[in-house]
Amino acid sequence: MRIALGITYNGQAYQGWQSQPSGNTVQDHLEAALSRFAASPISTICAGRTDAGVHGLMQVVHFDAPVERTEASWVRGTNTFLPKDIAVQWARTVPDAFHSRACATSRRYGYALLQSPVRPSVEAGRVGWVFQPLDLQAMERAVQYLLGEHDFSSFRAAGCQAKSPVKTLYAIHIGRSAQRPSASRDGVPSCYWRFDFQGSAFLHHMIRNIMGCLVVIGQGTKPPQWMQEVLQARSRETAAPTFSPDGLYFLGPQYDAHWGLPTEAISFDWFA
Repeated sequence: MRIALGITYNGQAYQGWQSQPSGNTVQDHLEAALSRFAASPISTICAGRTDAGVHGLMQVVHFDAPVERTEASWVRGTNTFLPKDIAVQWARTVPDAFHSRACATSRRYGYALLQSPVRPSVEAGRVGWVFQPLDLQAMERAVQYLLGEHDFSSFRAAGCQAKSPVKTLYAIHIGRSAQRPSASRDGVPSCYWRFDFQGSAFLHHMIRNIMGCLVVIGQGTKPPQWMQEVLQARSRETAAPTFSPDGLYFLGPQYDAHWGLPTEAISFDWFA
């Protein structure tokens, strides 16, 4: 029997998703909890791996269950053995043909960014941070160069294991929240920014490297058309430094409706 799970997690305490010798990854803790609940070893396959410090609002995994349990029991029972910052949100019985990674038609990520003259405190680890104002129109012009199918080598980490750097970005949306209660200091307004990305798949560090370039453009250091120059160079050396993982959230994969899986992540509007 094949089971799919929807997982949420705060990635601050973990060395990313993928299992490591240290045992301190989200996958390690999930598989340990599943194995304790089922009283039998269980291994999982995920829809998309995340880096250390990156959060998940709808990671989807599948596994072949060695025992029969109700869908509700897989949720409650597994959560009993998970750390408080990892939780199973739902479980579904799926056909053996379902594969959490291969069946995904697209993937979505979001980035939460605090613009403030003072670094984050309550939001530490959950938002990126800039202390200079950003220009929305400049960043919106810049992302137009990234839409469609491209070779994203300029935004690819050196250790990326993807077979091809060619990916398709379907949509990028940038929004800004209302001003925070702390308003402004030294003439710099404080607000939250939200960046949403939807694509066929993403390279290692791809979004964080795009974010680095968007911040440089938003601050006026580079013009919007510089994004096209970076993309066409197909060289990581031309792009901005990799941005912080703190504000990056995996919003989940999307699947064809016939699989019958939830399609929406839990709310990403907590910072607005």
